[in-house]
Amino acid sequence: MAQEQDQEFVEYLVRALVDHPSDVKTERTVDEMGVLITLHLNPEDMGQVIGRQGQTAKSIRTLLRVVGAKRKSRVNLKIHEPEGSTRRPPRDAESRDTERELSTDIDEFKL
Repeated sequence: MAQEQDQEFVEYLVRALVDHPSDVKTERTVDEMGVLITLHLNPEDMGQVIGRQGQTAKSIRTLLRVVGAKRKSRVNLKIHEPEGSTRRPPRDAESRDTERELSTDIDEFKL
């Protein structure tokens, strides 16, 4: 039971953050690299758990390292991305240039 406190901690923390707490599930695997906790959640809650520029996920991982250090183990978190998720592709330089040209054309048209 004491070994699974890290898993319970992640579930408790994430359930407090999300809109669908009943969908939060975790899997705990142990190997020679340490403990890996895989987090499964509702696709609508992905943004809340990851946070702006990944800051929330980074903070959760930092807290997990502290929990793991207390037990003298290395604990990592993997956030499972469900199939069919709607992640936006990164914007490339060409699309940014096109947006600038369009906004310039619109600004000139308003004059």
